[in-house]
This record gives sequence, structure tokens and C-alpha cells, in this order.
Amino acid sequence: MMDKLDDKLIEIFDGKLVRKDLLQRIKKGTNVPTFVLEFLLARYCASDDEDEIQAGLEAVLETLSDNYVRPDESNIAQSKVATKGRHKFIDKVHVRYVETKKRHWASLENFNSQKIAVGDKFYKENKRLLEGGIWAEVKLAYNEVEEDDYAFYIEELRPIQLSRFSFDDYKSGRSKMTRDEWMDIILRSVGLEPTKLERRVKFHFLLRLAPLVEANFNFVELGPRGTGKSYFYSEFSPYSTLISGGQATVASLFYNKNRKETGLVGHWDTIAFDEVGNMKVKDPDVIQILKDFMANGRFSRGKEVIADASTAFVGNLDLSVRQVVNSTEYDLFQPLPKEFDLAIMDRFYAYLPGWEMPKNSSDYLTDNYGFITDYLAEAFHHQLKSVNVYEMVNKRIKLGRAIEGRDEKGIKKTVCAFIKMLHPHGECSNDEFDQYVEYAVECRRRVKEQMNKRKPDDEFANIDLSYINAAGEEIIVRCPESIGALATLEPSKTSITDDGEADTEKPTTKVVTPAEKVIANQDDVAVDDNQNLKEQHFKINYGATGYSYESIVLPYLLEAKSLVIEDPYIRAKHQLTNFVRFCEAVIKQPSVESITLITSYDDNTNIQEMAEALDGLKQSLLEMDVNLDVKVNENLHDREIRIDNGWTIKIGRGLDFYQKPDSWFGVGCRCK
Repeated sequence: MMDKLDDKLIEIFDGKLVRKDLLQRIKKGTNVPTFVLEFLLARYCASDDEDEIQAGLEAVLETLSDNYVRPDESNIAQSKVATKGRHKFIDKVHVRYVETKKRHWASLENFNSQKIAVGDKFYKENKRLLEGGIWAEVKLAYNEVEEDDYAFYIEELRPIQLSRFSFDDYKSGRSKMTRDEWMDIILRSVGLEPTKLERRVKFHFLLRLAPLVEANFNFVELGPRGTGKSYFYSEFSPYSTLISGGQATVASLFYNKNRKETGLVGHWDTIAFDEVGNMKVKDPDVIQILKDFMANGRFSRGKEVIADASTAFVGNLDLSVRQVVNSTEYDLFQPLPKEFDLAIMDRFYAYLPGWEMPKNSSDYLTDNYGFITDYLAEAFHHQLKSVNVYEMVNKRIKLGRAIEGRDEKGIKKTVCAFIKMLHPHGECSNDEFDQYVEYAVECRRRVKEQMNKRKPDDEFANIDLSYINAAGEEIIVRCPESIGALATLEPSKTSITDDGEADTEKPTTKVVTPAEKVIANQDDVAVDDNQNLKEQHFKINYGATGYSYESIVLPYLLEAKSLVIEDPYIRAKHQLTNFVRFCEAVIKQPSVESITLITSYDDNTNIQEMAEALDGLKQSLLEMDVNLDVKVNENLHDREIRIDNGWTIKIGRGLDFYQKPDSWFGVGCRCK
């Protein structure tokens, strides 16, 4: 349903918008990036008339059906070109140079041919074809010359992106709106409904976009699964590329000496490393060159190379944040590859607290208007390449004495990104500017706290970063997760005693143990390392209190991805309720991806009620990115929980150790 912001946006930016619920209607079932789908929606659904929109949607679906090739339909696609002579496709196109043949060959991701002839004009006009590939409308033709060693060639190629963009019009439109209106428009443009988000979370989402708008911006986000960490880098912009795990090489990332070609950093605005913990670094030169590039956007590899690309490192943090900040052994950089030393970490400008991000859910999606994704991506691309506000920020910002060299640069670069995103017209109030500075200081402090925890001396001990606000007050900024956590704020340090021996100062802090109650974010989980776990036996007498699935089972789920529960008695209402409780406890361990229940029933079981309850639970868990598989074994007798980390929990009475309440509506019925 349209609101006042929709009306205002249509009045100012008509022709550059799309209704975001239309994307949701066609997105499912296609492995096509958002910017590609919205490119088609803008072509066919540029109307507010429902009949015209419906006709446009049908045209989009027809275009996808006719031109988008599914991976299992590659042979059909080849046959279509061969029989018709030519056909147009929508696909990601790659071009590679084959040294032994001394020529270039093209390929489409889903066409299943590695030898498609391509004229040099295509890859000379579109350099990114050679580095990661681009999505395009491409017309393939059939080659009937039998002497040639290829069957297909590219006849036409049109990259899927805007042909014209006016930054002046973009700035002029922004000047007619308030800051908060503009922030909500950006969030709606990436598919989110801002009215359901607090301002702090809005800032988090904007920070994910910072590497797309600010050149040479180094960003890290670690947190639970299922929060969309990599979405913006794979779906939002045609100027961003996502590397999922795999091996990082000097030739692919930076410079290929043999071909004398710059790698990914020379062709993309943003290079995002997904599942960064799985990143394989076999060549030590990768780390050294990465340090140089992250420091100043340049490196030397036979020749000096200067590039604007930003870097984003995203990964999963499968530990309790509350546990980590109170631990003397762990820090919030735990998931990073072991090759990432303090020098790499010090080059991160901002650490987004991924544990504060909401899980992916349709509840947060918008049905209102936003910019066509490609339009906003084009604006960000223009700003990254052509707009520099660093000097303006440098003159205006005032930082405290604890701020050191890389702190200062990181904070200022983060503020620059927010100014570009939210104030492209250049006007920003003192209060708004202070908000960005405070947020930037926090995100840099989070980096420095982890480094200080790792470093045995005091090189990074100045963690009380501060700024001077517009009123002249010095504000020390703290990270919410580490307030009161002495293991992080005052970590143990190695000093030299009178006899010359190293002496470790122990902080007066307590490490939270798994069985203790931890008040934390919904995605946190109280876990400890395996060395503190041992075989135990619990005897729960009738009427006993103080036991829960969290206190008994949860500590043994450390690093678990899947578990199997064998219990024949998950059938009555109170047994099903207990199983829901159990699942609620299990998903507090963020690493868990699947739960398998093997159960049974008898002639007295209400099978329909049982099936409906388990199906409802299954759908609920899917929203949390956890799969529930239910199997029936009528000969089941043993009761146990098998966890893929090696632990097995024998459950004598099964999960049914909570007593059936006298009344389901009595006070405390959920606490027995």
C-alpha cells in the first residue's frame, strides 16, 4: 500500500523506480541477481496501473522463460541456436584468453560451451568480461562453417546496466528530501522496510553498502548465518564481485605477470570475500600485497598498480559473543584465516557487529517503491569513482587524543561513506554529522579491541576512542557487546619481572561457563571449548526443578552442524511442546543447520495433529535457516541424541523430562 514517501518519491524520481513487491513475486525459482530482474521490471512494469503491471509481470516471466537458461537445460539451449540460427539469452558471460590457442573464447554460465567465438570489440569495451564476467543480454549465432573448430559465436552483447545516468538529477532529487526520508528510500531500494528497523540497525545495513560507494574502503562483518551478509555484493550491484571461499592468488586478485594484466582489483568497485574463514592462502605474497593494497590502494608487482577497489570480508561467527568478550582465549576475529595477522586486521576501517543483524525474514521486506537497484548502484559507482569528500570530512571532524593513525583514517573513511550515501548534495547538519562520527568510532574501536586482546604488549592499548561533538564535548564511544567485559577491556599482558622472566598479568574477570545463564543477543549461545566438557550423568527426580535443555544439552553442541534425535514418544501434545522447546534451545547454537527427528506412533496417536504440529515447526525452523527432517521408525526403542561433533547424549526418558502440566493455561506450565 502506497504511503506519503512513495508519493514524494514518484513525484521527484518518476521513471527510476520499481515496486519492490514485484521483485518478490518473480525472484523465487530463478538464480538471477536482483539488479537483472529489476532491469526487466523497469522495462515492462513502469506503471502504477495494476492491469499494466500484471501484463508487465507476464512479459518479464515470458522473457525469463524464453531467454534465461537453467543449468539443466543447456542442451536444449544449444539445440535452439543450432536449429533457429541465432537466439538471445540472459546470462552471465565470461571471456578467457587461451594461451595455447592464442585467442579468446567466451562462455555462458548455463550454456555449457567453453568455446564460443567472441570478437575483440566486446571484451575491449567491457573489460570485466575478462575478470569475473558480467550479466548481459547476448545474442548467440550458429556457425555453419564446418572447417571452424567452434559451433557458436557472439553476434550481439548488451550489458545489463543503465545506459544513461545524471548525478546532477540525483543530487537535485535528494535536496528535496530530509535525511531520514532519504535513508528510508535507500533501504527500500535494497528491498527492506525501514519502518520495522531501529536507526542503529539502519546504520548497520548502510555500512554494508559503504564498500560500494567509498573507494579503497576495507570492511569486515562477522556474525551468525542467515542475516544476508553477502547479499549486497552478489545481488545489488553490477560493479561488485563475490568470491566464495576458494583459493586467493596474486594473479587472480592483483596482477598476472605473464599476461601483464591487472587482476580483480583493477576491474571491480568492490571485491567481497564470502565465508572468509574458508579462504585458502597458499602464496605468502598474497598477504603482503593485500596489506599494501589495503593500506593505500596501490601495490608493486613488477610495475606499480593503483586501483580504487574496496574490500569486504564477511564470515560466520559460530561462537557466543557474550562468551567471547568475557574469554581470555578468544576474540571476535576468531573466524578469520590464520594467515590474517595484526597488520591485516589493523587495516579494517569498520567492523559491523553481525550478531545485531536480524535474520532473513519476509517480515522485513518492503512492498513499497524504491529506486531501480541498478539506478542506485550507478549512483554509488559514480561517487566511488568521481566524488571525494575526504577533505571536507577532514576539516569538519574533531577526534580525541587516543585516536591514532589508522584509527583516524578508518573513522574518516566511514564518515565519508555515510556522507556520500545520505548527503550526495553536500548538506549535513551538525547533529547528523555527529551521529556518523560516533558510529564510525564504535566500528573502528571494535577492530582495535580485538587487536589489543591479541597483542602481548600495549601497541593497541588506546581503545578509549573519542570525538569532540558540535557542542565541544568529548565523547568516549564504547562497543555495546564489551561494556563491563574486563577480558576485552583489560586483557592480560606479558611484562618482564625483576629476574628477567615473562610474567602474565591476570585480569580480574570471570569466564562464563556453559551452564550459567547468559543474557545475550538472540543469536548468541552460551558455549565453551571442548576441553571443559566431560561425560556426565543427570538424574532428574519427579518434581525436581532447575533443569532445562539449555543447561544440559546446549554446551555439547559446540561447532555442531547437525544432530539426530531418536525418541519414539514425540506424539502427545505435551511431548510435541517439549520438542519445540528443545528446538528453541538447539538454534541458540548458530552453527546448527539441520535437525533430524526419528520417532514413532501407535494406534492411539492423533496422526493428523502430530503431522500438523511437526510441519508447523518445520516451517518455523526454515525461517531460521535450519532444516527439520522427520522420519518414522515403528521399531524404534532406543532414545538418544547424536551430534556430528562426536558427542552422543543418552536420554532415558527421552525429551519428556518436563512434567505434563495440570492445565495448559496455568501459571508456570512452561516452567516445570
